[in-house]
Amino acid sequence: MTPSIALSIAGSDCSSGAGIQADLKTFSSHGCHGLTALTCVVAETPDTVKSIHPVPPTILKDQVEILLNTYPVDAIKTGMLFSKAHLIAVVEILSHKTNIPLVVDPVMVATSGSSLVDKNAIQTYRDRLLPLATLITPNMPEAAVLLGQPVEAEADLESAAKELSDRYQTSVLLKGGHLPGNSDRLDILWHNGKAHHFTAPKIDIGCTHGTGCTLSAAITAHLAQGANMIDAVTTSIDWVHSAILNSFKWQSPSGNTIHCLDHLRTGSLK
Repeated sequence: MTPSIALSIAGSDCSSGAGIQADLKTFSSHGCHGLTALTCVVAETPDTVKSIHPVPPTILKDQVEILLNTYPVDAIKTGMLFSKAHLIAVVEILSHKTNIPLVVDPVMVATSGSSLVDKNAIQTYRDRLLPLATLITPNMPEAAVLLGQPVEAEADLESAAKELSDRYQTSVLLKGGHLPGNSDRLDILWHNGKAHHFTAPKIDIGCTHGTGCTLSAAITAHLAQGANMIDAVTTSIDWVHSAILNSFKWQSPSGNTIHCLDHLRTGSLK
């Protein structure tokens, strides 16, 4: 059978734990043919971001245009878009492709705490990209930026997901990985006017670099294959939990422990 096709518009992570590299591994693991349009090259590891080199927006636009004109793309995800100019380049194309499911992971801050987006880009996210989305997948700090208000406690999650959904007329998966304490992880999907709660035990592996990219890529793959939103999110959350549970690690030459999600060998927990 011819595989479904998923397109990732995102940055390159040289450590291959996040970004385009994580998306391609995730698409492949789910039986999709992955396409990529590169927004920037990031010198990073799970511990730190050393430098970011943006691809010229005209080159980004050329990548997206030639791919959409050549392949029957079944679903699209965006990750790190970096600047207002990159966002506009993408929006100008995707605004004419509203028949293709679009998952927007509003990547703004790395797990290490480094900023991954130009401050001028945030309003463009709000005004132009999010209204095109089929699903947005912010974590708590990203939801707070998009809403302009704190999202800090478990009690904030459902109302924040609903407000984002109402504001941008899209489904919202609000990820609760930043909740304090050692209680179970909680993610909330607001879809078609209802909240769907997903819980799983927290796994302390020291670093979960790339989980957001991996989750949004898995959902994109399922949507590309025709799954409905609830099934796509449910299966993907379960799969990422397994990828964290089965993660592996190395000792770096500097003595640090480097963790990596298991994108390729993991299976569903169900």
